[in-house]
Amino acid sequence: QVQLVESGGGLVQAGGSLRLSCAASGGTFSSYRMGWFRQAPGKEREFVASISWSDESTYYADHGKGRFTISRDNAKNTVYLQMNSLKPEDTAVYYCAVRIGNANEYKYWGQGTQVTVSS
Repeated sequence: QVQLVESGGGLVQAGGSLRLSCAASGGTFSSYRMGWFRQAPGKEREFVASISWSDESTYYADHGKGRFTISRDNAKNTVYLQMNSLKPEDTAVYYCAVRIGNANEYKYWGQGTQVTVSS
């Protein structure tokens, strides 16, 4: 089964940067799309970015365009989310997830990593 472990979260001042990592194991990654989501206290989970494991096609939510970059390292089975120019409203738990093949839903989820942006 697919297992996902996020890391790299922490406390950063507004305007700073963080790089989140998602280490994946237990699956065949060629047909995967990897996604990053976030959930702030009292709010619904929202999409942040995604990348295809095979062709590197990417999608970004409007809130992260120009500031966030998703990438992958096939050799390490790891997906990254580089976050620059962070804002207090970026504060949330960030989750890595996997959508397999042509499925509509992200089936596998990590435990999340906390990102806190101070003013």
